[in-house]
Amino acid sequence: MKSLCVYCGSRPGTDPAFKEAAITVGKEAAKRGCRIVYGGGKLGLMGATAGAARDAGGPVFGVIPDFLVELEGVLEGVDHKIVTNMHERKMMMYEESDAFLTLPGGIGTLEELIEVLSWARLGLHRKPLIVLNINGFWSPLKELLDHFVEKGLADSELVNDLKFVDSVDEVFEAAERSILRERA
Repeated sequence: MKSLCVYCGSRPGTDPAFKEAAITVGKEAAKRGCRIVYGGGKLGLMGATAGAARDAGGPVFGVIPDFLVELEGVLEGVDHKIVTNMHERKMMMYEESDAFLTLPGGIGTLEELIEVLSWARLGLHRKPLIVLNINGFWSPLKELLDHFVEKGLADSELVNDLKFVDSVDEVFEAAERSILRERA
């Protein structure tokens, strides 16, 4: 895995474990020589992840729409691209990544995850989709996806497309296993 796209909040959240996990992801990616691709801002969990990777000597690539530059700022010392809109941002992040990791976040994070999950269900990609379920943050989403399947509104493979993990160590292991499986 050369590039990991990280979806996460532009806020730190109320649980200190969220920021701790974000920093650990950034450091671990740098240690593995894996580039972090992220939303380009310097705030919240996004900034914590990218800043930790940068500070540990790892490559980082941020993609931010011009209207968010003033609101979120741009993390200094990392490669970044300023684009015109959210659609361009999400497509560039997708194209630049081998796998996707979702940390805690709000509606924007959820929307990004659901979009790449939908693309996977449509057969448009087979890139790994990992959800870091810190302290059960994403458990309600897992329950909702199970509900879709139970009610006959989604194929059972929907829940298999997302790999829910509880630790940063599992993130990289799950992504690598998935990539190797797809190449076989």
